[in-house]
Amino acid sequence: MAAGRGAELLRPPVSSGRATFLELFFDLAFVVALTRVSQRFAGLAEDTGWELVTGFGRTLLLFLALWLIWSHTAWITSRYEPERPVIQAVVVGTMFAGLIMAVTLPRAMEERALPFVVAYLMVMVVRPLVVAVALRGHPRRLVPFRLVVWALASAPLWLAGALGPDHLRLPLWVVALAVDYLAWTLGWPLPWLGVSKVGRWRIAGTHLADRYQQMFLIALGESILVVGVVFSGADYSAERAAAFTVAFATSALLWRIYFYRAGLLLAEAFDRAGMPGRLGAVSERTHLLIVLSVLVTAVGYELVIDHPFGQPRPSWLLFVVGGPMLFLVARTRLEYEIFDHASRPQIIGLAALLLFTPLLARWTPMAGLSVVAGVLAVVALLDALRRRGRPQEVTASPIGRETSEDRDSEA
Repeated sequence: MAAGRGAELLRPPVSSGRATFLELFFDLAFVVALTRVSQRFAGLAEDTGWELVTGFGRTLLLFLALWLIWSHTAWITSRYEPERPVIQAVVVGTMFAGLIMAVTLPRAMEERALPFVVAYLMVMVVRPLVVAVALRGHPRRLVPFRLVVWALASAPLWLAGALGPDHLRLPLWVVALAVDYLAWTLGWPLPWLGVSKVGRWRIAGTHLADRYQQMFLIALGESILVVGVVFSGADYSAERAAAFTVAFATSALLWRIYFYRAGLLLAEAFDRAGMPGRLGAVSERTHLLIVLSVLVTAVGYELVIDHPFGQPRPSWLLFVVGGPMLFLVARTRLEYEIFDHASRPQIIGLAALLLFTPLLARWTPMAGLSVVAGVLAVVALLDALRRRGRPQEVTASPIGRETSEDRDSEA
């Protein structure tokens, strides 16, 4: 009976694969958060050398903490019924904590470290406790308890970094975040209880695919926001207008390359996978890289629109060229996850950017962004020509295949 009461919290097989309006509302907090991440990246424009490396590392750490909160929430609503009041309360509470993290993020490595960490830990510790209590006697209640134990293990490091000396904050938080991601990867192992790897979880795979696609679009929307805000706030000139046009074209090409075949068929791949949890776990890391690449590229837009023919700097090369290169790496990985092969046009595009990089380091930002847009256009064109006149390719993910060991496991 207890297990039956807890079972009502689980997603039924007939549950819709589409995200609920509450989940879309939840994403609004992360629109704010991603904007703040871009602002921190943009603040590195004048840095060079070690300052650029450490500044990028600090912002990357904050982004990874936000991503862990968002991805855990996406998995919760794919595993449990999002229409249940308890799950809705969990999502709204996470949204509030995410908003606190977003508004404190610009100074989260400085004087606002404590509220950032408190909001993060409230999600990591309190949220799984609420889910565990709601599950009552159901066997799956042990999974959120595992999350609580591991979150409590990293919590002292987070708090010590927030309350301790400034020079220890970054190393302490790096270790704390590494613990949280390691726990996620290993399945939160505990003595006597074993592990609960997410790859074996029973989830609504199409829903999770939908959430990944939506987060990509949110990141892309943030890049469009950057283009519009920066151009509207700068003194008008033909040069800036040209940079604005090329930046928009670049975002449109990122959209085209992502959704052409692999991104479009992501939900189908999850639906056909024998183990959608395993595909979801791998795809989660891929989409982390994709979203990060779009945010980094958006910073490049800002630099180019502000100074289209300024002096080249190592920082602008990192954003203008590094962002699209990371995108092509992640998109090639996604192609393999969906079709069991890599995309030649994307590999060609990546190789072209690598070859152009030494030259782009000497050219103006506008020239660099134009070359990047040209390479992406070639990738999109070759992708389209490669599939022209051929039957529609069927998804054949090598990641989500079910084995005999998987059939015997309880998830």
